[in-house]
Amino acid sequence: MRLDKFLKVSRLIKRRTVANEACDAGRVLVNGKTAKASVKVKPGDVIEIQFGTRAVKVEVLDLQETTKKEEAKELFRYI
Repeated sequence: MRLDKFLKVSRLIKRRTVANEACDAGRVLVNGKTAKASVKVKPGDVIEIQFGTRAVKVEVLDLQETTKKEEAKELFRYI
């Protein structure tokens, strides 16, 4: 699954366009490397997102095309 879509489906970032912009600005890392929005993510990958002065680091646990709000937290875990 594409990185921008995963960020939206998992609700780490609310909109896919915002996820695209964050990737283009170099604020998203996958496994320690700067990632474009089109990078394919898989379970076990570590994603780090820079939100201003705050950084969020998560591990991908599962991939799904769509999820309900309550189930979105099961797609990743915070590190």
